[in-house]
Amino acid sequence: MADASLDRPLVIGIAGGTGSGKSTVAHKLASSIPAERCAVIDHDSYYFDQGHLSPQARAEINYDHPSSLESRLLAEHLRVLRSGTGVDVPIYDFVTHTRRAETRRVNPAPVVLVEGILVFVDPALREQMDIKIFVDTDADIRLMRRIRRDLEQRGRSFASVRDQYYATVRPMHLEYVEPSKRWADLIVPEGGDNKVALDVLLGRMGRVAFGA
Repeated sequence: MADASLDRPLVIGIAGGTGSGKSTVAHKLASSIPAERCAVIDHDSYYFDQGHLSPQARAEINYDHPSSLESRLLAEHLRVLRSGTGVDVPIYDFVTHTRRAETRRVNPAPVVLVEGILVFVDPALREQMDIKIFVDTDADIRLMRRIRRDLEQRGRSFASVRDQYYATVRPMHLEYVEPSKRWADLIVPEGGDNKVALDVLLGRMGRVAFGA
């Protein structure tokens, strides 16, 4: 686990399988300190824009493969944030598989949280992280959460969610996500329900956020 310098942000990477509770962990950590002391970035925001493709071609892309994400841009944004300058994070539309014209401004903060299923796969991203957390949750729980999210938040049909799970989600989890656990500094079972792990992380974040 690298030790963050006092003159730059503490960057915490949060990885884990789809539906593992990564976002819950990031939210609980971020909400425990003042908003201006913590920035949160989702790797999902960096999916490549597919507006040049037909709707059918967009649906056939493997969005669970590392090549579907512009990780190089995210790594550059983390470097810029660590230098004390804000960045414009893309806003991705999961219904159309395109980036919106507008962006989200993220200002530098003492603590930066970056989460996504593949954030440990790219060496350039790992190099920007001081602490790497892998949220480890049983596959059946993760699957049910994924189905609910895609149906309720992304306008998907059950058939499309099922087909994608067998075609890409599960195979890519086994090939990329699960093996990335070896780069984690901390493995957190059951994500946001693990109070002990969250308390440990909050202790470190608090010292950085408030200069204690």
